[in-house]
Amino acid sequence: MNQETKSLLREDGKRLDGRDLYELRPISMKTGVLKRADGSSYLKWGNNKILCAVYGPRELHPKHLAQPDKAIVRVEYRLATFSVDERKSPAPKRREYELSKLIKESLDAILFLEKFPNGTIDVFVTVLDADGGTRCAAITAASLALADAGIPMRGMVTGCAVGKIGGKIVVDLSDIEDKEGEGDMPFAIISNSEDITLLQCDGQLHPDEVKEGIRLAKEAIKKIYVIQREALLAKYSTIEEVIEEISEDEEE
Repeated sequence: MNQETKSLLREDGKRLDGRDLYELRPISMKTGVLKRADGSSYLKWGNNKILCAVYGPRELHPKHLAQPDKAIVRVEYRLATFSVDERKSPAPKRREYELSKLIKESLDAILFLEKFPNGTIDVFVTVLDADGGTRCAAITAASLALADAGIPMRGMVTGCAVGKIGGKIVVDLSDIEDKEGEGDMPFAIISNSEDITLLQCDGQLHPDEVKEGIRLAKEAIKKIYVIQREALLAKYSTIEEVIEEISEDEEE
């Protein structure tokens, strides 16, 4: 174990940001934040800030790309130029193409695409501020935006990364833990079935540590899913209140 890895844990056993090993960063979510999108969400996860917009299902153009038996999902994941410490070029990088593909594959697993032949569902994910774990946060935000759009789904997909720092398995890696730790394992499941839609592993993790990481990730995802679900319900609770007010006014 090198000195750089040791420095990711304080002398009291806590992480550099004061969290316990299995503690999540503060998370908040909101839906319906973009009026012109069919569905949208805003997620704040620690210092991550992510905006997601969904358009569709709608007719696909050009038509030769359409599939006659189902809709296709197109995902565009982008880091804003000001989202990282050093200004990023506006041109998409290889990593953004890679993460767009990973997010698409996770979302494909929850959508009833066969209900919309020859159509497309477009998902745009913009990271306004990046601080580690953006792929899991982006999947979580995109799933919420799809639900906000009212698109038929098998369930919402929720993600959380686990990793290893100072020889210990930890939940929800920050940027420095992601970059300088011993291992990183992004993980996502369909919350109501626990079917895995994303599992990657980078670094040095023993098979027993992978099993432990998956167990801890599932426990963390249960907490995140509650926030995800409440954000969706909050919108419809507001709509219900407005309908009740309108009904009362009509009765008067």
